[in-house]
Amino acid sequence: MKMQININPRLRFHLSPLVWVLLALIAIAFVVAMIRFGVGIGAISNLSNSYPWGFWVSFDLFTGIAISSGAFVLTSLVYILELEEFRPLVRPTLLTGFLGYVMEVIALLVDLGHPERIWHYFIYQNWTSFLLFIGLYVMIYSAIMLVELAPAILERFHLDKLSDGIRRFMKPIVIVGATISVLHQGSLGALLLIQPAKLFPLWWTPLLPVLFFISAVAIALAMTIFESSLSSLYFHRGLETHLLEKLAAAIPFVLGLYLIVRFAQLIIAGDAQFFFNSGVMSNLFWAEILIGSILPLIMFSIRKIRQSPNGLLIGSIILLLGMILDRFDVSWLAVKHSDPITYIPTFMASNVHYFPSLPEVAISFGIFSAGILAFGLAIKYLPIFEDGHHPSASH
Repeated sequence: MKMQININPRLRFHLSPLVWVLLALIAIAFVVAMIRFGVGIGAISNLSNSYPWGFWVSFDLFTGIAISSGAFVLTSLVYILELEEFRPLVRPTLLTGFLGYVMEVIALLVDLGHPERIWHYFIYQNWTSFLLFIGLYVMIYSAIMLVELAPAILERFHLDKLSDGIRRFMKPIVIVGATISVLHQGSLGALLLIQPAKLFPLWWTPLLPVLFFISAVAIALAMTIFESSLSSLYFHRGLETHLLEKLAAAIPFVLGLYLIVRFAQLIIAGDAQFFFNSGVMSNLFWAEILIGSILPLIMFSIRKIRQSPNGLLIGSIILLLGMILDRFDVSWLAVKHSDPITYIPTFMASNVHYFPSLPEVAISFGIFSAGILAFGLAIKYLPIFEDGHHPSASH
């Protein structure tokens, strides 16, 4: 069986300004990463023993996993609930989720260092640590998403029989994948349960795993709308407004549940006292609530906005910004440093401050740029859109 791959020569000689910018950001990140591996993390970051978590953990781990949640939501709708009308959205969303997980792995390797020792993860295990399970979930679900994407890759090489074979087992594969992803989203919240004395009361709650999962569903719906809207503009495709409208119609219910759980647990725990008298913490809390929940809930409750491409895009951006702020708050901005119950003497940590260095930001932006570039290449050369239309955007 012959496999023919026709590579568009324009990819080599006629790169668009956007691609050149992405390549430049990737190159900068690569250089910074090599310095990190060669000299140490202190040479490129402002992290310390008092502030071991910062921009990388918030942006790459907590935010990256959240924006990849569309994969399990869309595949569950199509393969488990058998809502076939949403099938055209599955592959692009799967691709976004898979690349999000790959980007997270790369970011963690830079953060932790010594990527050549990754095999230690399978040998030296701490079964009482949520970090172990988070890592296992990342690896398992990444492999599952690759299998779910396999038909698109096989179709590109005209291996239709093998592609059909995988399709026959897609439903059980999706069920396992959705289960792993649900556990993964919840485990990120569970990871923060160990710091009740460090995380500000407006964010710490035993229900963190539940809140992380509910918000992940809202993020998944918004991210699907966002990705579909941008790919429609860039690749000159028709926008599936009738499908995105139905996804947007579900967002107010998800956000309503999120707000009920969030405020109910705060009131029951007696933490409502911090709503308006906690300075910066109160401002951060209400900013994420208004931007990430209340405003998009109102917007997507209006049918005219749901039926408007601009309304869908703007609403999804607002929701994503608010939820990203929540992930930053709960993993960085609302965490007190340093805590007297830690091993760090209080007198040594009383003036601890942290602000991400430019190399830290460059690493994350470079990895994110690589993900965007990989998405564009996959869209261009693989049958990601199942409507029979393959874009040919200029690069």
